[in-house]
Amino acid sequence: MASKLETVMADAPSSAKLPSDPLNADARNADAKVMALIGFAHGVSHFFHLVVAPLFFWLGRDFSLSNAQLGLLMSGFFIVSGIGQFFAGFVVDKFGARRVLFFGLSCFFIAALGLANAQNAAMLMIFTCLAGLGNSVFHPVDYAVLNARVSAARIGYAYSVHGITGNIGWAAAPVVLAGMATNFGWRAAFYSAALIALSAIILIFINRHLVDDKIIAAINVAKTTAAATVITSSAMPKESSFAFMRLPAVWICMTFLFVTTMAMGAMQSFGGPALQALYSAPQWIAVGAVTIYMLAGAIGLIAGGYLVSNLKRGAGPETIIAVALGFASVCALVVASGAIPVALLPLAIATIGLAAGIAGPSRDMLIRSVTPKGATGRVYGVVYSGLDAGLAVAPFVFGVMMDQKQYGRLFVGMAIALLAALSLSLLVSAYAKRQAKLSALGS
Repeated sequence: MASKLETVMADAPSSAKLPSDPLNADARNADAKVMALIGFAHGVSHFFHLVVAPLFFWLGRDFSLSNAQLGLLMSGFFIVSGIGQFFAGFVVDKFGARRVLFFGLSCFFIAALGLANAQNAAMLMIFTCLAGLGNSVFHPVDYAVLNARVSAARIGYAYSVHGITGNIGWAAAPVVLAGMATNFGWRAAFYSAALIALSAIILIFINRHLVDDKIIAAINVAKTTAAATVITSSAMPKESSFAFMRLPAVWICMTFLFVTTMAMGAMQSFGGPALQALYSAPQWIAVGAVTIYMLAGAIGLIAGGYLVSNLKRGAGPETIIAVALGFASVCALVVASGAIPVALLPLAIATIGLAAGIAGPSRDMLIRSVTPKGATGRVYGVVYSGLDAGLAVAPFVFGVMMDQKQYGRLFVGMAIALLAALSLSLLVSAYAKRQAKLSALGS
């Protein structure tokens, strides 16, 4: 049995082997490189979330498209991404994260080139959906690599970096794309997006050994096999690849992602116009509302990564989630009341974003706690399809409120979604603790 472990370790490249001491300098450097590489890829994926939205003005003018038709492009992106993400995890677990990551980035590159050369609305939709297909792989890939390659002592920080880079990608897209379109035209803007995707492909290829989750999985399996000297292979029936779907926690986590993303989608889609109508707020506050929210969220992710990595004995990530989302929901209700002085609106919006950001790393840690070994890609693929579903549904739901001039209800809806997420996190935590007790009794 032990010889199998020795064989796997001997065949593994030195860069893939697990450090014996996760606290030493080599382990820290390896973890930092993996975090940076996956973080950059995640930032690119979030950049492509908005690959068409900042160019709506130019696309609408040149192709004579209505706002509803332009909105369908975004719906197409997230519908394809959501469906694709549901299945992408199975592909990651079977073929490894590295191959699937190259596929996703290649889809981005081809989609951006196609959009740059689009001649009609149909071409815009086809290549936007191709970008959505590329986007579908990133959460299963990212979490498969991070969970396999980052030391347990730093996994909370890894989730924090992962979330921050996503926010950076969102923030960068409007600046880069609208800036390029203003100065060089919308086709040049899409070409710049293609260059960003190409740079990611090159960077990942150069450092491809850092995103190989399969060799780590092989080492872990060999260790388990070497330790299981009493149990014979015939006594260990192989579970179906779909066995994890029987776990209630998986679907609760998916719903958690859906409702939290609904809240974020409300702010991203209509937060600025709602504030301007509800408070007669100056344009700089209305236009900057989403930016303020996202920047505060990035700061919250940093704080959340530290908090979840330094939890006191007996506390769990659900504690951070409950406090953060509870506070965010109260702030959203206060904003909905219309009673805040206009000068304090940026602070109120920043507070909601900060609290939501703090909950992010704890959310990922909670999902990790209920993920069966060997099913990371599948679980994260299914769970994070809730994110795409939320981003696809939110514009329609909150758009109806805006059409009915129910501006305060948008923030009430945010508060309800955040409270629902809080409740779901407690359910997941209770499930995880119950399973841990059953495992302890069984052993």
